[in-house]
Amino acid sequence: MTAAAGTEAQAAAVACSVDYTTSDWGSGFTTELTLTNRGSAPIDGWTLTYDYAGNQQLTSGWSGTWSQSGKTVSVKNAAWNGTIAAGAAVTAGAQFTYSGSNTAPATFAVNGTVCAGAHQPPIAVLTSPAAGAVFTAGDPVLLAATAAAADGATISKVEFYDDTTLLGTDTTSPYSYEAGQLAAGSHSVYARAYDSLGASAESPPAGITVVAGPAVVATPAQLGVQQGRSGTFDVSLSTAPAADVTVTIARSAGNTGLSVTGGSTLTFTPTNWSTPQKVTVTADGSGTGAATFTVTAPGHGKAEVTVTQLAAAKEYDARFLDLYGKITDPANGYFSPEGIPYHSVETLIVEAPDHGHETTSEAYSYLIWLQAMYGKITGDWTKFNGAWDTMETYMIPTHADQPTNSFYDASKPATYAPEHDTPNEYPAVLDGSASSGSDPIAAELRNAYGTDDIYGMHWIQDVDNVYGYGNAPGKCAAGPTQSGPSYINTFQRGSQESVWETVTHPTCDNFTYGGANGYLDLFTGDSSYAKQWKFTNAPDADARAVQAAYWADVWAKEQGKAGEVADTVDKAAKMGDYLRYSMFDKYFKKIGDCVGPTACPAGSGKDSAHYLMSWYYAWGGATDTSAGWSWRIGSSHAHGGYQNPMAAYALSSVADLKPKSATGAQDWARSLDRQLDFYQWLQSDEGAIAGGATNSWKGSYAQPPAGTPTFYGMYYDEKPVYHDPPSNQWFGFQAWSMERVAEYYHESGDAQAKAVLDKWVDWALSETTVNPDGTYLMPSTLQWSGAPDTWNASNPGANAQLHVTVADYTNDVGVAGAYARTLTYYAAKSGDSEAEATAEALLDGMWQHHQDDAGVAVPETRADYNRFDDPVYVPGGWTGAMPNGDTVDDNSTFVSIRSFYEDDPNWPQVQAYLDGGAAPVFTYHRFWAQADIALALGAYADLLE
Repeated sequence: MTAAAGTEAQAAAVACSVDYTTSDWGSGFTTELTLTNRGSAPIDGWTLTYDYAGNQQLTSGWSGTWSQSGKTVSVKNAAWNGTIAAGAAVTAGAQFTYSGSNTAPATFAVNGTVCAGAHQPPIAVLTSPAAGAVFTAGDPVLLAATAAAADGATISKVEFYDDTTLLGTDTTSPYSYEAGQLAAGSHSVYARAYDSLGASAESPPAGITVVAGPAVVATPAQLGVQQGRSGTFDVSLSTAPAADVTVTIARSAGNTGLSVTGGSTLTFTPTNWSTPQKVTVTADGSGTGAATFTVTAPGHGKAEVTVTQLAAAKEYDARFLDLYGKITDPANGYFSPEGIPYHSVETLIVEAPDHGHETTSEAYSYLIWLQAMYGKITGDWTKFNGAWDTMETYMIPTHADQPTNSFYDASKPATYAPEHDTPNEYPAVLDGSASSGSDPIAAELRNAYGTDDIYGMHWIQDVDNVYGYGNAPGKCAAGPTQSGPSYINTFQRGSQESVWETVTHPTCDNFTYGGANGYLDLFTGDSSYAKQWKFTNAPDADARAVQAAYWADVWAKEQGKAGEVADTVDKAAKMGDYLRYSMFDKYFKKIGDCVGPTACPAGSGKDSAHYLMSWYYAWGGATDTSAGWSWRIGSSHAHGGYQNPMAAYALSSVADLKPKSATGAQDWARSLDRQLDFYQWLQSDEGAIAGGATNSWKGSYAQPPAGTPTFYGMYYDEKPVYHDPPSNQWFGFQAWSMERVAEYYHESGDAQAKAVLDKWVDWALSETTVNPDGTYLMPSTLQWSGAPDTWNASNPGANAQLHVTVADYTNDVGVAGAYARTLTYYAAKSGDSEAEATAEALLDGMWQHHQDDAGVAVPETRADYNRFDDPVYVPGGWTGAMPNGDTVDDNSTFVSIRSFYEDDPNWPQVQAYLDGGAAPVFTYHRFWAQADIALALGAYADLLE
């Protein structure tokens, strides 16, 4: 239910809308109210009031001070959310009990001003084609939809799309369009309805496949069958045959415990060719493993279905395979033609990546882990090895991309440039007077692997080359002339630079785009600029890939198939060796009491190592191989959410994953101890893990405030690296990081890890609500106060002054997957029954309430999308152009240098919001989130089912 304000003259100071949603289980409910400021001036302090018609009684509330008098409910802002900027929104929630009816409130008021009813967008439903349908190229594809308008409006038109391409429009009901020339391949089709008041909304998409010629169609492509049971898949044809066609189904490879017991031969006629017929596969009473069933017909392309026999009780393994099938179905759009996982199926999404069809090293690492779990369940390790090969091919720079590493001088790794607080303080002037320390691992890495090149993932990639930089892997030196996956970079300008203030630029800057010096002089100040390459590694992603390789090694050995993954596991060990660059101060300066860029002493040996997982490491150099220079840097900033003791354990203690370098395993053993200390030092009085620490205050070796606590000489930093939004506020970092601790505890039984987990799990469970109907809420945004005690390794403090509060709650599915996985590993080792029950409830709640044809997802209100118009700082007098011709100058905004967004089918919802309408609501299918849910299902089946 949404309400929006009118603006009478006497009430012009407040114009508002309130979105009211509930999760109701019959005797009680939770409600979430999103208050949006529809006026032109900020609301400074707010009280929201409304009345219930029944006997609803308040029991608790959050993100504000809640009270009730009779039927009137009031919520007053908290200290941290009292100001609502024009166009911005705040969310508060509460829990109530009731009996009888639970009618939604009719009106809301803010500071005494009534928020009147708002226009609701139309509803669009795609009725044809069905999700998963397969067609033959040249055959017409009928797209049809129903649409309904609200509030007395009428439907003006319905558009039909193939991904971002408009196929056709219909202005009369019933709405349809016949697409006759869809190319062979995967397609995501949907309808968008527009009403007479200018509002629009799109239908959920349907993934379909177009094949080059006649083919048999089998769905789903993945099927799990438990011992002693049967399962079915559907078979049809992609196009009408001229005469009857006989289709044969038989096991062609794999587990002989699976057999076709119904529908081994099917007949399709020119009239029933598109009507699915069922094939039944039965599993015997013992054994596990996968088998391939091939579906063939004369003159038709074949289809294959992988059926996996599961243990009798493994319902959650069956769910894993179901979700895995949706993720890997080409028609659902999670992957590029090269097999690269997109950040999300949807293109219009802005978070850390600024476009949905970019990808990150995070996504690659999740793909590797997803395929490791698939290998565990099915015994097929080719997909795990293939995922690593895809990552290596497209996300680890080749020698051609980093051609001048041989000129790297380990005694002078890089020239110092300070980090600044805000983008408008850039470019940061290079300062050769601030000496850097020596790099102690370059020589041993060269000796171990016979190369000067870095074996680590770059962090971000423009998979569809939307920007047009054309920095294709292996083609950096050739310049921006390629299509397909393209290396890019974004964040470069200090802690306050949000994604909305970035200038996306190529990793290999040949001065083709941007200004006279490409984009370099937006970031660093120098007397002259050289064409150059530069890559940045996200250590948490590389560590996650190592973590996945650990499990692949363990699971393959259990199956007697260690040799099938041995080469890939060796590569993971190599990646972990280079990942040690994340353990060092940015300029290899000495760790501890490091103040002043010239006064802080240069490090020697490993006294520049903090042994934590830092925010990044980076490397670069000249594109001109005769220029003779390159550089490497670590990062002085370590975030609690980036640590990975599981990877440190694997790289220091597991023979198959110990690095080849002389001191790699030794460094990771020390890192394991340091990370566990770090968690203990950052653990709040309540149990959550606080931000982190830095060896370079403000990124410029500044003097921190007096009394700042320290950790082995590094300074406590409440929100390391990024402040917009604060890097420590997202509960997802808690779940991601504690999942790694829980895995390590499960494998090692480490007492220090258990102590951290005991306290963290108690806190997290106390802030989690699972309702009788299976819906759930868990922490979303965290607020911090106080600071930890200065670390004393022999007598650690209790951190009685470090506190966390939960600002708001969420049902986000990706975070729920990571959280459930944390609880699963912890419960399996500790026997904690509440943790086990909550893990199961989260998995069941997502499965019951949030499944769709493409995976598991929930709607999201994106109030932050008012920032599409945010200014992007460009120094006065600087002018340049993006590859598509968008001008870059001191009038640029986020969207003005990304005008391709205005052609996105979802753009009308954003534009309507920018014009003063309601915040848009999108349902996103992020790759990492789907993988995290699938992995949680697999882990629960493995450990607790």
